[in-house]
Amino acid sequence: MQRLEPPDTHFLSAAAGWLGLGNWQEAGEELKHVNPAFSSHPDVLAVRYEILAKAGHWELAAETASAWTKTAPGERGAWIAQAYAARRRPGGGISPAKAILAAARQRFPNEPLIAYNLACYECQLGNLTQARTWLREAFKLGDARQLKQMSLQDPDLEPLRPEITQM
Repeated sequence: MQRLEPPDTHFLSAAAGWLGLGNWQEAGEELKHVNPAFSSHPDVLAVRYEILAKAGHWELAAETASAWTKTAPGERGAWIAQAYAARRRPGGGISPAKAILAAARQRFPNEPLIAYNLACYECQLGNLTQARTWLREAFKLGDARQLKQMSLQDPDLEPLRPEITQM
């Protein structure tokens, strides 16, 4: 993969900055200035995904995340993004998102956010035993304190909320 150079890195950085400020519209404008030859660069795809997700354009976000996983299969965030978008895209749902993360789990067995999101999906599917197992695994793999705080606020894990502090 060809390395991004200025001015493209500046446009990409500006887009990321706008995203950090919560302005996906301006981020999109900055991204338009990146040389089209780099449209499939993993860094560009990552920022494009964030813009589309913030805009709620889940179909395009899913397509972008899919391209991102193909160009950077070793990037954990790409797989998590693809699952997130697959859940929210029209015609998507938890089952396709779960399948994406199950494949990602094979590639990244030590990634706590994959285990965490699998817990969310299992919980939403009513599989509370599997959800508990995945959530405990996430706590073991990552920063348990931070993940517990996050899980106590996550609506996907509402059915497990009374148990989470004891895990």
